Amino acid sequence: MRVVIAGAGSVGRSIARELLSHDHEVTLIDKNASAMRVSQVPEAEWVLADACELPALEASELEQADVVVGATGDDKVNLVFSLLGKTEFGVPRTVARVNNPKNEWMFDQSWGVDVAVSTPRIMTAMVEEAVAVGDLVRIFSFRQSRADLLELTLPADSRVAGTRLGRVVWPADVTLATIVRDGRPLVPSQDDTLEAGDELLLVAGAEADTDALQELLVPKGEAVPEG
Repeated sequence: MRVVIAGAGSVGRSIARELLSHDHEVTLIDKNASAMRVSQVPEAEWVLADACELPALEASELEQADVVVGATGDDKVNLVFSLLGKTEFGVPRTVARVNNPKNEWMFDQSWGVDVAVSTPRIMTAMVEEAVAVGDLVRIFSFRQSRADLLELTLPADSRVAGTRLGRVVWPADVTLATIVRDGRPLVPSQDDTLEAGDELLLVAGAEADTDALQELLVPKGEAVPEG
């Protein structure tokens, strides 16, 4: 997979290193010469240019990218880069960093953004997750589908603790994606049993009833009936 990243700061370089470790091809674009720390990510292709200018993107062969990532510290640059990637070069997937939460509403399909990543939102979610066992926490939203990735740590008094997954009836448009137990991610199967302390990662569609999901997972009550 070929990935072009706008922004060669600490965030862009970190993303590049991670992608390269998974054998992807990475290009880093930045207009600031001070950001050209090639020795820190020598496996990447480096381009000193403005990621908002069409000639620079043409020279970087953006049309051959599978994914573009707007990772600069400037929301305007990330939006323009995503829009140009999607509309001018037909890039299949665009990911954009949101620096200011007040700008988050703009990071949608109208600006060519498929996935918006808000660092403040994720950090807030991580804080909430650390202190609120039994509460649903939205980790992030998929802009294109409007689905949410949710996390909940199953409390000891949950009515589904000790219940086999095959017996749990999830609300419509909700899917259990992963169970994290003792620091290890597990692919859920119908024969697995939920345990107190399990960290559940769930995908909820735009029409999902999260109140019903919270009610299913959290309150004390009788065991889930068979069927």
